[in-house]
Formats: sequence, C-alpha cells, structure tokens
Amino acid sequence: MTHNQKIGWNFDNSYAGLPELFFKEADPTPVKSPQLVILNQSLATSMGLDVEKLQKEEGIETFSGNEVPEGALPIAQAYAGHQFGNFTMLGDGRAVLLGEHITPSGERFDIQLKGSGRTPFSRRGDGRATLGPMLREYIISESMHALGVPSNRSLAVVTTGESVLRERELPGAVLTRVSDSHLRIGTFEYAAKGGTLEDLRTLADYAINRHYPDIEGHENKYLTFFKEVIKQQAELITKWQLVGFIHGVMNTDNMTISGETIDYGPCAFMDVYHPATVFSSIDVQGRYAYQNQPGIGQWNLARFAEALLPLLHDDEEHAVELAKEELHKFEDLYYSHWLSGMRRKLGLLNEEEEDRALVEELLRIMKEHEADFTNTFRALTLGKPSDTAMYGKAAFTEWYKQWQERLERQDESESVVQQLMKKSNPSVIPRNHRVEEALEAAVDKGDYRVLERLMDVLSDPYAYSPEQEEYAELPDPTDRPYTTYCGT
Repeated sequence: MTHNQKIGWNFDNSYAGLPELFFKEADPTPVKSPQLVILNQSLATSMGLDVEKLQKEEGIETFSGNEVPEGALPIAQAYAGHQFGNFTMLGDGRAVLLGEHITPSGERFDIQLKGSGRTPFSRRGDGRATLGPMLREYIISESMHALGVPSNRSLAVVTTGESVLRERELPGAVLTRVSDSHLRIGTFEYAAKGGTLEDLRTLADYAINRHYPDIEGHENKYLTFFKEVIKQQAELITKWQLVGFIHGVMNTDNMTISGETIDYGPCAFMDVYHPATVFSSIDVQGRYAYQNQPGIGQWNLARFAEALLPLLHDDEEHAVELAKEELHKFEDLYYSHWLSGMRRKLGLLNEEEEDRALVEELLRIMKEHEADFTNTFRALTLGKPSDTAMYGKAAFTEWYKQWQERLERQDESESVVQQLMKKSNPSVIPRNHRVEEALEAAVDKGDYRVLERLMDVLSDPYAYSPEQEEYAELPDPTDRPYTTYCGT
C-alpha cells in the first residue's frame, strides 16, 4: 500500500495538460529535518485525508517537499501581473503546485507548497520562506474562511530545520496551501502577451470548465465568463470591506478567476476606522488602501478584459464595447452588495431610500472620533452604545436616535434583529497585536500555545462567546502605524 492510499491523497493534474507555455516542471527542494508545527485537522478531514497519518513521517515528508506523493506532478505556474500598476512577466518563484487533489465528494483543490525552493521562475530569489509569514498566512486565511470570506485555505506548516537569510537568519518553513485553483487575472495577461490566440482560448476554456461549467452552452461564453468573474470579484471585495480587511497587494497576479482571496502578504484587519489605512511597507502611495480596494478591483478587471478581447468578438472595436458595458456594471454591483451588507450589519431587514445616508453618517462619525471598526458594530449588536468611542458625542446621539426610529419602522422583533446583527458583525477578528503575539511566541520561543488558543477563538468569529471577550480588547495606543511586509 502506498503512502497515498494510506493518507487519502488522490491526485489529478489537469492544469499540467495545458500548453507548456503555462508552466515549468519543478521539483520541490528537499530539506534537512522537517517538523510539523501546525496541521489543520478539520480541513484535512473534510478533504478525505487521514489526520493521524498526516502527522507521521509520510505526511511530513509530503508537506516539506521531501517526497512527492504518487500521482502528483510538481510544476511552477507561469503568469504575469500588473504590480502597483506596472506590467511584469512572472511565475511561481517559491511555490510548487503538486497537483489537484480530488476529494471523496468529487471536489477538486490545488495543493501547493509555498517556500519549497527555487523554480525556473525564481530569478534571483532562493525560493524559500520563513516561519513568521507562513504562520501569518495560516492564521489570516483560516480566519477569513471562518468569517465567511472566500479564501484559499492552509492545511499545514512545517519547519525545515534550515535557516533562511533575510535581514537576519530566520527559521525556514513550508506552507501547504489549498485552493479552488491558482488561475489569476495575471494568468490571462500572460497568455495574451506571450501566447497565441489558441493558447488564450485553451486557457479560457479550461477556466470555464473548472469554475463556471454552467455557462458552457452560452452564445458568447467568453463574455459570460467575464461577467461571472466581475460578479465574483464584486462580492469578494464587498466582503473584505464589511469586515475591515485590507489585502495590501491587489496586483493582477493576486486576483483569482474563482473569486477567492489569495496571497496573504502584507495584509491585516483595520482597527480604527480610517478609509485611507494602508498596512503594506511597500505601498507608499496608498494605491491599495482600504478605500481604494473596490476601484482597484475594477481596474484589475479592466486588465482582464484587455486580455480577453480577442475572444469576445472578431472585431476589436466591438469587443471593446462589449467589455466596457460589462465593466461599467461593477460599480453598481459592488455598491448594491455593500449596502445590503451594511443594512445587515445594522439589523435592517427591509429597504428604505435613506439607508445609505444613515450608513454613511455612521462611518463619518466613526472616522471623526477614531472609533474601532469591528468593535463599533459589536457594541451596536450587543445594545451597548456606551462601549463605543463616539458615545456622548452629539452627532452620535442624533445618529443613534435615527437608527432606533429606523428599526421601529420594520416588523421584525428585537431578537430577530439581534440575530441578524450577530451573524453579520464578528465578535473577534485576528487583531494585529494578537497575531504578532502568537507569531513571536512561535518563532522566537517555539511556543505554539498562544497561536493555538488564538486559532481556537477565531474559528467561530460570530459566536459572541465568553472566551472571545479578551480577544475583542483593543491594543494599547501606539504612535507608529502598523506595518506588514511581503515576507519575500
């Protein structure tokens, strides 16, 4: 019996069936003495994998890249990307796609090792990753999933027993990432720039078959495909905005065709509500600030449209018109999702004309008084306006009165309203100071208890449980803005 059969791996390699333009074969680089530091047991179980065996040598050898499971075909994917607005040809420089795991229920997931050594796309990089950023991605991606935001998932992190040189020597690590696919807007830009029309069509057909099979028979299926991706991205970015998540690197190579959040580099959740918040050390212009995310989403979709033009219509001018018409719908789609989401956050079960003004006034007061984003909505949910930074301020008192009157104009009972608010406003998020505290204990002291407790609290962010109380507390004020780095 092979390790695969014992563990439950069931690999297929449909992406590797695409033209060779789209990937290069790339074996993971073996590491010295891998150790499993965290395993996502519930994810493993849902994928039909044997949790116990994953924790033994055969599982750890796969997670570290020391052993390629039977049926897997390791490759590095090629793609391009507009990075901070500038176009670059790219590819997986420190990630290897082992293949696609088919679960017992027939779902297909990419299994990717991040930090598994050099690939043909590494340029001058060493292809390695350090423990801190891999654990950060584990925490944030799993928190996003628990919050109900589409996201790639994290299955495991192993340390490699080797150090990686960055500003100083740091412990090396490999993350096993699970996602619907790693097809990006940048994959299509790559095809449009470096391939033939046939390559582009093959890629689009593959993406449709994998993510949107229902549109196969449509008259202009490539236009419908574009519409579907616009819908997914509008919904995704709305969900980011509603929980105060800032991605930090919304380059086109980090935007997926499936509508999943991917690439947790310099990302974080906002504490104080400030629309211009930026967390990335490299985003000096604020291009990817919280308030800019919807607009950047639309900009990225325009780059996607440019790549798809030859498939939309034989006549380029007509193709441009078709794409523009769909692209213009993004804004309305986004705002209608956003307003519905904000209504839910405020317990509004029906619609009134003035709702948008009510929401915007609250956000204006929150910004003026530097109120915490998550905890403001948490306090309103619990009926404790006195717990907000705005309590006692005239504008807030007036707003609160209007909101209560608005709630009285709907038929639903108070308990129904509170249930809706509890489902729409997380009690906890992975606050930056808590994430840092967990990473510090793990990386500097080899102590994973802080991280495990944090993950436990974040696994059901809408629970409003007693254990979550201390994790909802705000950090001590600091003069320095919180900064995260790409981890490369």
